Amino acid sequence: MIRSLIALVPPAHRSLLPRYAAALVILAVAQGIAYAMLAPLLEAVFDDRLNQAWTWLAGIGVALIVVAVASYQQAMIGLNIGIGMLRDLQMRLGDHLATLPLGWFGPATAGRASRVIVSSTREVMGVFAHLVAPLVTAIIVPTTVAVAMLFVDWRVSVAMVIAAPVLYLVNRWGNSLYGRAAVGSHAAAAEANTRVLEFAQAQPVLRAFGAVEHGSGQLADALDRQRKAGRTSILAAVPSLFLFAFVVQLAFILLVWLVLSLATGGDLSPAVAIALIAVGSRFIEPVAQAADMSTAIRGAAVAADRINDLLNTPAVAEPEQSAQPRDTGLRFDGVTFGYRQDDPTPVLSDVSFTAAPGTTTAIVGPSGSGKTTLLRLAARFYDVDSGTVEFGGHDVRDYHSGVLLSRISPVFQDVYLFDQSVIDNIRIGRPDADDEEVLRAARSARVDEIVDRLPDGWDTRVGEGGAALSGGERQRVSIARALLKAAPVVLLDEATSALDPAGEAAVVRGVRELTAGATVLVVAHRLSTIRHADRILFLERGRIVEEGTHDELLALAGRYAAFWNERSRAAGWRLAPTG
Repeated sequence: MIRSLIALVPPAHRSLLPRYAAALVILAVAQGIAYAMLAPLLEAVFDDRLNQAWTWLAGIGVALIVVAVASYQQAMIGLNIGIGMLRDLQMRLGDHLATLPLGWFGPATAGRASRVIVSSTREVMGVFAHLVAPLVTAIIVPTTVAVAMLFVDWRVSVAMVIAAPVLYLVNRWGNSLYGRAAVGSHAAAAEANTRVLEFAQAQPVLRAFGAVEHGSGQLADALDRQRKAGRTSILAAVPSLFLFAFVVQLAFILLVWLVLSLATGGDLSPAVAIALIAVGSRFIEPVAQAADMSTAIRGAAVAADRINDLLNTPAVAEPEQSAQPRDTGLRFDGVTFGYRQDDPTPVLSDVSFTAAPGTTTAIVGPSGSGKTTLLRLAARFYDVDSGTVEFGGHDVRDYHSGVLLSRISPVFQDVYLFDQSVIDNIRIGRPDADDEEVLRAARSARVDEIVDRLPDGWDTRVGEGGAALSGGERQRVSIARALLKAAPVVLLDEATSALDPAGEAAVVRGVRELTAGATVLVVAHRLSTIRHADRILFLERGRIVEEGTHDELLALAGRYAAFWNERSRAAGWRLAPTG
């Protein structure tokens, strides 16, 4: 348990661990010696041997000075280690998140990662800052007292030595119960965090469809599961704490009984008996405190496991040396892929096609056929289960992620904007671009029309996720980003899906500029986009069932022709006038 926590100490702070351990040992031993000297001190006082009493009192004073100095040292070193751990772990976790496959990220994983980075790191920080010192003291002080009692009465010393492992085993059993319950409590808390965010973000949809009760029901269910998991965790800890407290008190009572028996039998003087009872209480008290400390450390160990689980999440496999593309073509060769390894039905099955450099390949088909998945695989959001995805004559896995993504401009349906200004959100497409380049891309995507209506113009903050803009306006900003990036490969997933007819017409020129001369994979239902594509793939149930040009596929009179005719009829629909 402690070993897993020590492993998380950053290398720059590991040199402090020996000093920290030494200070803790000196602190605890000095405390134990100070308690043990009470017996000869009281015996000297009761026997009127004041010179010896002053000697023992001076010894206790020296021990207490050592305790004070060692306590200060361990506190400062422990706080230094704890703060270093917090900063280092949060940086490591943040850096590791940047190496994970893009497909890993989702609402559930975001909630879990947020809890780990914010809460779990603070729990681990507290171990060296606050928890280890009382726990070590609770172990070493009683041990020191028990050893010192050999010089007073060996029978009392043996009784203490026997009591210590019994108390340790009872406490360890309770910790194991708490640890198992804490894992379930964390999982329930992470789900509840996700549901809270989802409930807040989905308010417009829930209210529009009168489904607030449904959404609040899901949230209530998640909170109820969290409450039950928390109660289970408490119920697992409380019985063990009660049992441990009972065993501690029983041990103390038996120790007092032994001392009184020896005193009444004449084997111990009354002064030594009083001193042994006082020392016995100091033997028991740290052990009792160990229950609280060890439970807290067990919780921190569970937090450390969560941190390690996230750090051990496989990153995108990067080659030692990145390939360099020979051209901008894309090629899928026998690609099979499923989001779940245990699902026998893959999303894509044996998909093969080639998108020649500078051409536009349109991907059409019914919902759920795998269209968006094709784009995600091209950008290596995920790695294929079998087959290969090639870009520029090389498997996408032969590129460093930065090299591959630098040549791809994605424009997907889900657009995320940061709570920054409009111009800063566009500049993300190419951070080193100057203002004129950013504004040129923005005007091509007709973002300037949006800015004219905003209170602070280009400097208007768009809110978290772009909440201050409509869906169509966010899509324009996304297209401006892609224009600024000017990558040779463009992935479009319903790029104009959130635009009204006027907005769509305004953006079409920007899209055409974006795709001019680029290799384009586009998922589209718009008839104009489909018609002008160099090649069309019709997907159904994860397979390409037809491919060719628009005219070739219409001549086949197959699935694509039926799709085209259906779309053509839908494009001209009108509401029938009522009498």
